[in-house]
Amino acid sequence: MNWKIRALEYLEKSLGKIPVEYDELDWKLDLSPNKNKLCRHISAFANQPGGGFLAFGIENKTADIKGITPEKANEIVERLASLCRDGVEPFVRINHSIENFRKKNILLIHIKESAVKPVHIQGKTIEDSFIRSGGTSRQASRHEVGSLMLNSKMPTWEEIHTSKLLSEMEIITMLDYGKILQLLDKPIPSSSQEVIMWMKDEKTIVDVDEKGYYITNFGAISAAKDLNDFDGLTRKAVRLIKYEGKNKTSKSKEFPGRKGYAVRFESLVLFVQGLLEDSEIIHNSLRRKTSIYPEIALRELIANMLIHQDFTIRGSGPMIEIFIDKIVFTNPGKLLPGKKIDRLIRTTPESRNEILASAFRRYNICEERGSGFEKAVSAIELYGLPPLKFEELENSFRVTMFAPQKYADMTNSERIEACYQHSVLEYFSNGGFNNASLRKRFGMHDKQASQISLLIKDAINAGKIKPKDEDNVSRKFSIYVPYWA
Repeated sequence: MNWKIRALEYLEKSLGKIPVEYDELDWKLDLSPNKNKLCRHISAFANQPGGGFLAFGIENKTADIKGITPEKANEIVERLASLCRDGVEPFVRINHSIENFRKKNILLIHIKESAVKPVHIQGKTIEDSFIRSGGTSRQASRHEVGSLMLNSKMPTWEEIHTSKLLSEMEIITMLDYGKILQLLDKPIPSSSQEVIMWMKDEKTIVDVDEKGYYITNFGAISAAKDLNDFDGLTRKAVRLIKYEGKNKTSKSKEFPGRKGYAVRFESLVLFVQGLLEDSEIIHNSLRRKTSIYPEIALRELIANMLIHQDFTIRGSGPMIEIFIDKIVFTNPGKLLPGKKIDRLIRTTPESRNEILASAFRRYNICEERGSGFEKAVSAIELYGLPPLKFEELENSFRVTMFAPQKYADMTNSERIEACYQHSVLEYFSNGGFNNASLRKRFGMHDKQASQISLLIKDAINAGKIKPKDEDNVSRKFSIYVPYWA
């Protein structure tokens, strides 16, 4: 229900035969000069389920409707908006409207319920919180403060605002909304007001008091034209470094990027592809170049690196390092508690940044939930590459994709890991793998079946796979599954 309709319904009831103020509504003739008293009212209504309303232009004691002038209404709105930002914490959002009620103009203020509770007097402890009780605002007891905390939703990193209060024009100038709409396959609205409304729905901006807007961390990190415009996000831009050798001691060149992740994603993938070594093949007597790395694996690994990073780690951001024999994708933050490296393929991931993850899926940047690593590993097998290498470091997570190698050139641990990753793919698609499917994965012919049998035995001894039927004594027709199946 529209907040104005709700406010007028409460006002109609409260001004009945026996006028009475409700927990949800308080009426006043004018604004009190007492700042502390006003902040207590703001705190109380912001802690109230569903928020509350103030109606100005009504005599307090007699409940007579006197009305209000536009000039006085603007003065009240300006004062309350300032106190919502600077008098309580966390800041409180309000709406306002002048409505005709019983042939008089009154000012309605909607103080929205805060998701983060308790809202308390700024600069003081949370015990300086207020609630509505019996139509008045009073200080909350310790038990009531605890109850408010239990019903509080802490904002995620994505929901926190990262800009100062901005105008519509500043918002439109700083965010590449056109590219986001293009990703969503939506037309660009015909007016700036429509653009702003869409941005609010998209959670890229927050309307605090109808006098300006804050850009959220999500809005900036996904759609910023220049991340340097936002304090604290400069180091979150993707670092792209190309080395001339196999390690970091060789010469390198860094390619800086400053745009938000979503608006830059396509160009970033294309740029990375352009930096990679191509392989030349002959097809139908014609020479042509093809990438040695599958594009879908690049897309999924870059998207995963961006989505699952820990943004609360300051001074560190996602990084792509290109060597002549591999690509390394590193993001700040370890795996979430309870997650295991060898269960990343095909499991539904938990994300620290669900708003960003959901947006990337809607923008068609990454695949559906849980299929990213599976798609990447499938493409790597198709290209005959060594297995992905997953590493959890002290304060970061790293995935390495290697250039093509012959089976003979792989280490035994790489072969075992390739066998395990193959077992996961085959378990979910065919119920398990056998010697023939693993030979195909490595591009080996039938005469090399004995080599694959030895690898399967090593993988079993390493605890990575197991026979699907423990009682089957025939190795020739054995099916194998991951150790956890």
